[in-house]
Amino acid sequence: MAAKQPAMSPSDLPIAEVLDRATGPRRAEADELLTMFGEISGEQPVVWAGRIIGFGEFEYRYESGRRGRSPLLAFAPGPTKHTIYLANDFSERWPDLMARLGTHRASKVCLYLTRLTGVDLSALRTLLERSLAEARSRVR
Repeated sequence: MAAKQPAMSPSDLPIAEVLDRATGPRRAEADELLTMFGEISGEQPVVWAGRIIGFGEFEYRYESGRRGRSPLLAFAPGPTKHTIYLANDFSERWPDLMARLGTHRASKVCLYLTRLTGVDLSALRTLLERSLAEARSRVR
């Protein structure tokens, strides 16, 4: 019997299938995010965990010994919001960018944007660049 794939792993699911989960004006925004992430990362998009569009990948290992793989940069389009995955504690570490960003919600590693309208795309691009630089610094 084959070993079960971890939940957070790349798949061969078509990118368009995930992009189409964003509806109405968010669908065009998902295309805009796809382009921006590709330009910043220089990587091709791959679907992770059946719903996340990731660019590049790295392996991580916790002090406990637990290991895994993760995209260098990633976002998940959806019908009500876009979820962008960033470096740990990004909002506390880069408050200057968060203040410029515009309407958003944030958690430890996720930035939630209801719409890209009203978002400072330059601030978003800088957040993505900083997060990517940190992820790449962990690649061994």
